Amino acid sequence: MFHPPAWLATAIDIVLRAGDIQMRHLGGDLQISKKGPIDLVTKVDLDVERMCRDIIAQRFPDHGVLAEEFENQTLPTGVRHRWVFDPIDGTVNYAHGLPIFCSCLALEVDGRPEVAAVYDPTRRELFTAERGVGAWMNGAPLRVSGAETVPDAMLCTGFPYDVRQTLDEVVGLFGAFVARARAVRRLGSAALDLCYVAAGRFDGFWEQRLHPWDMSAASLMVEESGGRLSRFDGTGFDTHGGQIVASNGRIHDQMLAVIADGPC
Repeated sequence: MFHPPAWLATAIDIVLRAGDIQMRHLGGDLQISKKGPIDLVTKVDLDVERMCRDIIAQRFPDHGVLAEEFENQTLPTGVRHRWVFDPIDGTVNYAHGLPIFCSCLALEVDGRPEVAAVYDPTRRELFTAERGVGAWMNGAPLRVSGAETVPDAMLCTGFPYDVRQTLDEVVGLFGAFVARARAVRRLGSAALDLCYVAAGRFDGFWEQRLHPWDMSAASLMVEESGGRLSRFDGTGFDTHGGQIVASNGRIHDQMLAVIADGPC
């Protein structure tokens, strides 16, 4: 598929603007409120999402937007293009001043991400990808790691917002991987976790009960850096499917086996 240069340029423009807003307010009065017992939203989330929606409306008025904080309308029949945006992935980290967060934006065509950008403003790392072309960090090509086995792998995961109700399941699977892998981390930003798989910093990642804005942009980074994506049962990945296993490809079947076996 041909990707007009304006697609990726817009994705980059928006996430860089988002990073500027995030850093300007980091450590200040964030006007934090709760969407759930451990699910936070700040005024910055709202301001960044408004900025994104305004730019998309100006540049691509016939495109849809799916984002975390405001009401999302169903795409009219025949509309194929939808921008999928998370204004702050890692809001809890951001609210606590922990510098592990980002903004992430993908343009999906017929439900599949075609271009994407993820920006970590604290490290000034810009991850970008175009389907069929490649993935980059600050312009340098990304490649997944060469780890061949789970015992040689450093893995990452996240905990869903309903973890208090699903504690045995989530912690049980975490323990199963801890028992087998070299190391397991939990950073609090699924998008950065996936970008780190693409960059070879992590060898694999798994999580469930995610939203499209958590996965869409960064999943394309993994694909375009030579990695593999699937659902927990090994079937094809879908950004709207709620769960993901991402890896360098070499350890993917081993990760699926750990998931299938369940907690140790």
